[in-house]
Amino acid sequence: MDVLDECKALSNETRLRILNWLKDPEANFPCGDTAGLGVCAGLIQQKSGASASTVSAHLAILQRAGFLQATKRGQWIYYRRDEERIRAFTADLHSSL
Repeated sequence: MDVLDECKALSNETRLRILNWLKDPEANFPCGDTAGLGVCAGLIQQKSGASASTVSAHLAILQRAGFLQATKRGQWIYYRRDEERIRAFTADLHSSL
């Protein structure tokens, strides 16, 4: 993905909120970060107040952009930020501007 596509992934208020919440999962979700796996998609959906399909689409966009990592355990999918990728994106953005 190039910088423009990554910026498009961030051009939605809900997606930005999700990234912000996942920056500090223990403070933003009742179960916090489950053993380093991240936060269950269901908890993200509950906090957002959006439908499950809408949140799933937002999470998929953020994952394709490289901002989130997903781990499946049984029927559950856990999401966490990819801090290294986010740092690389901000460095790329800084050098582009």
